[in-house]
Amino acid sequence: MKKFKNASKILIIGFMLVLLAACLGREELTVNDPAPLTDLSPDEYLNSAFKDAFPIHYESYLRNMGNGLPPVSKFIPEYEPYLPILFAGFPFEQEYNTTRGHTYAVEDVLNIARISDRSIGSCMTCKSTIVTPLLKELGDDYWAANFRGELLPLLEEMAAVGGLEELGEYGHVSIGCSDCHNPVTMELRITRPSLTNALARQGVDVTEATRNEMRTYVCAQCHVEYYFEPDLKKVRFPWDYGTKPEEMFEYFQTTALEEGFEYDYLHAVSGAPIIKAQHPEYELWSYGSHGRAGVSCSDCHMPFERRDDRRKISSHYWVSPMETIEQSCRTCHSDKTERYIIERVGEIQERHLDAVHEAQDLTVEAHYFVNRMITAGVPQNQINLAQAFVRESQWYTDIIAAENSDGFHNPQGSMDTLRMASDAANNAIKLATEELSKLNVDLDELRSEIIKVKEAVLNEEDPFLKHTHATNSFFPSQK
Repeated sequence: MKKFKNASKILIIGFMLVLLAACLGREELTVNDPAPLTDLSPDEYLNSAFKDAFPIHYESYLRNMGNGLPPVSKFIPEYEPYLPILFAGFPFEQEYNTTRGHTYAVEDVLNIARISDRSIGSCMTCKSTIVTPLLKELGDDYWAANFRGELLPLLEEMAAVGGLEELGEYGHVSIGCSDCHNPVTMELRITRPSLTNALARQGVDVTEATRNEMRTYVCAQCHVEYYFEPDLKKVRFPWDYGTKPEEMFEYFQTTALEEGFEYDYLHAVSGAPIIKAQHPEYELWSYGSHGRAGVSCSDCHMPFERRDDRRKISSHYWVSPMETIEQSCRTCHSDKTERYIIERVGEIQERHLDAVHEAQDLTVEAHYFVNRMITAGVPQNQINLAQAFVRESQWYTDIIAAENSDGFHNPQGSMDTLRMASDAANNAIKLATEELSKLNVDLDELRSEIIKVKEAVLNEEDPFLKHTHATNSFFPSQK
């Protein structure tokens, strides 16, 4: 009788485990001992290879193809018209576009003007699923490999077996399935060592990450600020002191300098040593209200959705939550109407854009004031100090302007950073004004010439020619 009772208990426990598996999903129960879900190779990199095993998810992924319209330049008045000045002397001056989505990442990086014959493998790190097998095959030689001469032939060879026209010429090797999932078990995984290394330096062991943390980490592999190490040209994240813009700036002013990284480029107008900021969505999120509350990237950008057969999946159509308000925002904010959410987000982003434009205008002006210091013969030590202010101003301006939420990931943090940008630009202008006044330089003429050069850039209709107006006979290039 006792044996029968024990057997009954075992059956009950077994039934409960099966029920639990049905509720939580296989992935939750197989973290320590994952079972195969597919017949794919662990080295699979083609997005099209996942179609048969996951047709619903694949259909969702295809929505990222959108309408296939070409990229839109950020240099137009509706966006950030003075970027050709802010990036003067750097390839970003030639072309900088709004994003078209993950499925176009390879196509767009191959076609953009700022990729040249000197570009390296690190430039492709977050663009393609083939990076993982390339890192496995080439090791550290991948980072500094010539983009066009060495890696492009490999990319075209690997992309040629993709097969499906629905993803275009390169969509089947663009950002996709294997970047975030183990092809065999479909477990979430980190494939870019730059993130693992950055977290390790902060004392975070990614092997101990929860599934909710992984739902952010897979995005943090690429939606971050980074630079290329001086020696191997490895992608590195400047997080050793934290992820706030001022903490990353401190890193660039200390550790990075000590290790040989001084700047991304010397500015053609001011000669200042500039750090080009990237797209720090993870960093701004990390100390914003949603990040501190433990809301993952996937909660908002990959909300659960019901399909025709009532099956619930995570959307693989990566867009603004403003396109999926009911599934994204109102899951938590059920007390707010859709109209309220749209208006609230719109207000935040409108104020943010105004602040970005103000900081950009001041930084542009600071660059030209420093240029006049150089041509007027101001003592070099004062020029160096003004250039340091400009470096700081451009960093704080660019790190927020390059972030893709238009301020929403961290409204207060964004505004605080833009205030620091404006303060630094004003410090440069103040110093320049004092030094130029000592030399009896006509400041009214200077301001008038700044207006003229800004108008020349603004009025140039060809985005690819705008940067040619950033310097002229009055403001000669400092490169």
